[in-house]
Amino acid sequence: MDREKVVKAIEELLEALGEDREREGLKDTPRRVADAYAELLSGEGKSAEEHLSKTFAAESGDLVVEKDIAFSSTCEHHLMPFFGRIAIAYIPDGRVVGISKLARTVEVFSKRLQIQERLTREIADEVMRVLKPKGVMVVCEAEHTCMTCRGVKKPGSKTVTYAFGGAFPEDKKEEVFLLLK
Repeated sequence: MDREKVVKAIEELLEALGEDREREGLKDTPRRVADAYAELLSGEGKSAEEHLSKTFAAESGDLVVEKDIAFSSTCEHHLMPFFGRIAIAYIPDGRVVGISKLARTVEVFSKRLQIQERLTREIADEVMRVLKPKGVMVVCEAEHTCMTCRGVKKPGSKTVTYAFGGAFPEDKKEEVFLLLK
């Protein structure tokens, strides 16, 4: 990300909005916005492989579920935040990953310009690709500020997306849904 270009763009945006860029409250706003976007989009160009490749032997192939992983992301359609919780369930095939590594995987993919459907799919695909479990299921529930603060203005409405990979049996899906209630 070119921070100087972002600063200039925000200066121009403020000017186009009819604001006085030299006003006390706005003087440092372009730099602050550039810093904020650098943080919000810090997952660009990063891979979750470094996190997911740190595994441990597991004797059982029992279901592993990490739920309520809080995240925030930036909608690529409106450049507004969406946020919520993600659950990752997988059936190990001899190896498990440290539980914090699943949360780090969510961070890698959520810290980029995103849409919720792609975010959910990217996490599932990366878990399948790197961890190589028998199956994976990712559930994402999020609130989109482009729907709550503008447009239809429906605060509290949530969008739920699912992504599956590998062989994830129906009874295990039901088990995950029960755990998420």
